[in-house]
Amino acid sequence: MPSRDADFLPAPPILYSFRRCPYAMRARLALQAAGQAVEHREISLKNKPLEMLQASPKGTVPVMVLANGDVLEKSLDIMRWALERRDPQDWLGGDATCREDAWALIAQNDGDFKFHLDRYKYPHRYDLTDGLAHRERARGFLELLQDRLAIDNFLSGPHFGLADAAIAPFVRQFAHTDATWFAAQAWSKLAQWLQDFEASAAFARVMEKHPVWPGAAGRGGASG
Repeated sequence: MPSRDADFLPAPPILYSFRRCPYAMRARLALQAAGQAVEHREISLKNKPLEMLQASPKGTVPVMVLANGDVLEKSLDIMRWALERRDPQDWLGGDATCREDAWALIAQNDGDFKFHLDRYKYPHRYDLTDGLAHRERARGFLELLQDRLAIDNFLSGPHFGLADAAIAPFVRQFAHTDATWFAAQAWSKLAQWLQDFEASAAFARVMEKHPVWPGAAGRGGASG
C-alpha cells in the first residue's frame, strides 16, 4: 500500500519539448544526467499547445514549468537548474576558470556558429539561393573544437560534461546536413567525438520517441 506521504510529494516539472530540436535535446541531456524526473510533453511545431504558449508566449522549445509555477524558457537555464540541484556526473566540475571556459565555448556555439548553421541548413528560410558560404564561415568553430579534442577526449576535459552536452546536438545537426562532405573533412577527433555521442546510451534515452501531447491547440512556428 503506498505511503500517505506520497500525496504530499511535489509534482515533477513539466517539460515541453520537441525531439529533434537541439536546444530541447541538450536540456533533456542535463535533466537525465541530474536524474530529474519530468512530465514530458512532446509538442507539434505546427500546432503548439495553448498551455505551453500561456506559460511561454515566445513559443519555442524547450519550456519547463516548475511545481511552484516558475517558468524556465531557455535551454541553458534548464541545464543550469538541473545540474545545480544534482550533478552526479560532475558536469559542472573543475575550477572557476574551467567553468568560465565551458560557458564561453557554449556562447560561441550559440552565437556565430548557430547563425551560420541555420543559413547553411535552411537557406530558403533566409531567402538564400545557396548556404555554402555559411558552411565555410562555420568552419572556424569546428576547427576550434577539433583542436580542443586533440588535447582532451572531451570539450569539458577528461570526461563528458556541460560543454559537450550543450554543443553536440548542434554539431550533429551541422554534420547531418551533408554527411558526405562532413566525413571528408580533416576533423578526425571531432568526427569520433560526435560518433561516440550518437552511440551513447544517454543520447539513445533522450531521443526516445514520445507521442504528441494532446493539449489545447495553439499556433504553429519554428523551434528554438
